[in-house]
Amino acid sequence: MFAWGSLAGHEHEKKIMTKVEAVIQNSKLEAVKNALHEIGVEGMTVLEVRGHGRQKGHTEVYRGREYSVDLIPKTKLEMVLPDAMVEKAVQAILGAARTGKIGDGKIFLTRVDEAIRIRNEERGEGAL
Repeated sequence: MFAWGSLAGHEHEKKIMTKVEAVIQNSKLEAVKNALHEIGVEGMTVLEVRGHGRQKGHTEVYRGREYSVDLIPKTKLEMVLPDAMVEKAVQAILGAARTGKIGDGKIFLTRVDEAIRIRNEERGEGAL
């Protein structure tokens, strides 16, 4: 039987980590990567994604026909950071990705309980 009280001692020893997900305009990728590198962010995953927010896409004309483009190409960056770095990373992304126009993107923050490096099974912040 699992007892919640048995976790209490271990929970306080763990360092808190946060997953930062940023969906940005494709043209802002290099600027955001450089801004994150300048503050010491070493690793990230970059994905090409498609989606829409409030702007709901737009229409384009191709060979005389009008098409609705409702999924707009974007870039998604994912990184797990020690909590002490999260606000600096958010500010770096905001500064480098913002144009002030609709479609600049979003940042999502999610709590991460554990990180494990596959190569040597290192855990916690050391695995980042």
